[in-house]
Amino acid sequence: MSHPHAIVVGAGIGGLTAARALRRSGWTVRILDRGDALAPTGAGMAVAPNALRALEVIDAAEPVRRLAAMQGAAGIRDPRGRWLNRSDVATAERAFGGPIVVTLRHQLVRILSEGIPAADLRTHTPVSGVEPGGPDAPAAVTTGAGERFEADLVVVADGVRSRLRTALFPEHPGARHSGVTTWRAVLPAPPTPAEPAETWGDGRVVGLMPLADGRTYFYAAERAPEGRRHPDERAYLLSRFGHWHAPIGDLLAAAAPEDFLHHDVPEMLDPLPALHRGRAVVLGDAAHAMTPHVGQGGCQAIEDAVTLALLLDGATPADVPARLPHYTAARAARTAALVRRSHNAARLAHATGPVAVLRPALLRLTGLLPTSVLARQFAPVFSWRPPAPGVPAVPGGAARPAREV
Repeated sequence: MSHPHAIVVGAGIGGLTAARALRRSGWTVRILDRGDALAPTGAGMAVAPNALRALEVIDAAEPVRRLAAMQGAAGIRDPRGRWLNRSDVATAERAFGGPIVVTLRHQLVRILSEGIPAADLRTHTPVSGVEPGGPDAPAAVTTGAGERFEADLVVVADGVRSRLRTALFPEHPGARHSGVTTWRAVLPAPPTPAEPAETWGDGRVVGLMPLADGRTYFYAAERAPEGRRHPDERAYLLSRFGHWHAPIGDLLAAAAPEDFLHHDVPEMLDPLPALHRGRAVVLGDAAHAMTPHVGQGGCQAIEDAVTLALLLDGATPADVPARLPHYTAARAARTAALVRRSHNAARLAHATGPVAVLRPALLRLTGLLPTSVLARQFAPVFSWRPPAPGVPAVPGGAARPAREV
């Protein structure tokens, strides 16, 4: 019997995870990427315990854990450097069931791409159209060069501005500007290593996270209209954050203007009506773009991909249309709730006026709570575990609704 065949559109975190997980479930997979996903960038991400459990399914968790660099304490500070909320990293790991690994996106992409034959990954191949197919018809994609590829399954993982999502769900408004803009950079380590922390002040946020190779991952965010840019992004950041506590100013002064990536942050507050149509599924940012304020965007893409592959484990091509509703049932409610949670976290982080005045007291109060109490707050996010392979056995054959967070 021939293996079922999938086409994955997009070689980002979600697409590569889906490809590896589907291959592990007995599928043949072709990946089409419009650019070169393996090229290094200055973008980073946090891999939380829930995502690490998903990566265990594809034997990628241990290489990611080896990238962990955070030790000692971490928390939230004010611009003068005073700790508003601080916790011991080891204690938090025990409470949350594992570490939060801060790594660079291209390092994670490299790990995920291991084991995928080079012949199965086509870069610089934009996909312009998708046909979802159905019970008696295959799905198909069309490239910008006019090529047409058929498959038993199409995985749409082409990012927040996904054209294929729009083709599958033309009535959906898609992603819209969240009101937040961000800067990211990988900077040389300062003479005194930066402690892992976010600094909150007057609607602005700076994060400093040490990396395994000794460098520092820097990110900053503030509210801004979509499309606003500055002739010299480093000079602008110095004017906004250079007077904050050390080593923020020193790190910015030592950087070059071209070191910084500057992007507006989109989000999808309106959930898709489903995460599948016919033989096509959407996952990651294409399905549920969220702000980075809960650190779950990439993690949810990983969860999506592994869940999809496990639900399709052992499937024949004829089984696919009947199994995909289980994917929507397993993922839609959870991801929609996390989009909303991230949105609310962004509102708090970037609040100004009276809310900003009350925020330090609120954070200090939170910091006085036992770790067990904080762990319960994050338990619905971090305690997720991959489903068992195959279609879930529930009364009536209906998929079990996902638990909201």
